[in-house]
Amino acid sequence: GEGPSIYITDPEGNTVELKGPPHEADDPAIRESTTIDDAYPLDGGCTCRNVRYRITTKPLFVHCCHCRWCQRETGTAFALNALIESDRVQVQRGAPVTVDTPSNSGRGQKIVRCPDCHVALWSHYAGAGDALKFVRVGTLDDPDRMPPDIHIFTASKQPWVVLPPDTPAVPGYYDSKRYWLAESLERRRAAFPAGTPRPPVR
Repeated sequence: GEGPSIYITDPEGNTVELKGPPHEADDPAIRESTTIDDAYPLDGGCTCRNVRYRITTKPLFVHCCHCRWCQRETGTAFALNALIESDRVQVQRGAPVTVDTPSNSGRGQKIVRCPDCHVALWSHYAGAGDALKFVRVGTLDDPDRMPPDIHIFTASKQPWVVLPPDTPAVPGYYDSKRYWLAESLERRRAAFPAGTPRPPVR
């Protein structure tokens, strides 16, 4: 059955009420990162290959987002984003451009694209600013290396999408301290030194 409501803050600063049936992979005792973390760096780029980038370490966490906004922006059922510190993503070739794009919070997001083929490479959300990139996993040369650590906003997922039982899934956003590994939480704290704006961790 449904558990008690939980209120958390998403990356854009919205307060979100979470409620819904528990997912069998929600137990912290069985949680571990699904990201394959050997043999970094990883390279990626746009379709025309005019922009190439490199991820130097494993990401903090990988979201598979099923919200309506991601469905509309990608033209498909979900977006797969790897959260990582911006200085761990290095542009190897080309000059990607930033496109200001509306977001559900009204605060907007910045989508970084190839100036030629316009493929989206990563985003910056208002809550994290320029400190974190949300890298589009599908633009990696080997996207199989970054399966999702969690499925979010599943309340609006397409009905034909079947979620794997061994990956956490939540109806809205989620509590980072519950799902992120301690190493990733520490890296996020380091990305936002004392006195600088930082996304909520609760």
